[in-house]
This record gives sequence, structure tokens and C-alpha cells, in this order.
Amino acid sequence: MDFNFRGGTMGTVVGERITQLFERARERHVPCIVFTASGGARMEEGMLALMQMAKTTLALGRFREDGGYFISVLTDPTTGGVSASFGFQADVIVAEAHAAIGFAGGA
Repeated sequence: MDFNFRGGTMGTVVGERITQLFERARERHVPCIVFTASGGARMEEGMLALMQMAKTTLALGRFREDGGYFISVLTDPTTGGVSASFGFQADVIVAEAHAAIGFAGGA
């Protein structure tokens, strides 16, 4: 995730890629580490962007049900839909010093 590109927002492509990450890791029985940097959901995609919160959360749930181990590294900023979906649901959550972390979008 790159905050320098459209605020690191999560739209349909990002949601699909994160979902695929959890699905492939589940198939291979390997842990996941995700570094987040996001202003939240991509507003111009509307409801499709918001649906990515549920999609990534469900993929993460399946991954963890099968014994998957997930580490989330929250960088500055991590807010909105990314934090509320997979960012805050890891087995281990680490944040960089002085990072803006929260649920409300916008950095």
C-alpha cells in the first residue's frame, strides 16, 4: 500500500489483491505480513470500495480458521476501511512511531 498514490485508499483492486493474499497464504500454509498506509476506502468507487471491507474481512477469517498467522504493520497513516477491516484484526499488530492510526478516514 502506498499513501503517495491516491492516499493509499482501498478500492476494488486493492481489496481483491488483499483477498488473494490471504487465500494464497491459506492454500500454502504460510503466515502473512501486511504493511498498511491508507486514508480509507476509495470514495470515487462508492459502494464497491466499501464492499472490500467485508470481502477482506471474510478472506482473513477463512485464513485464520485454518490456522493462519497474520501480522499487521500500521504505518503513517492507517485509517478508515483498511484499519476497520483487516488492519486491526491481526494476531500481532505493530505501529510505526508517531503514526496516525484510527477508524475515521482522511489524513
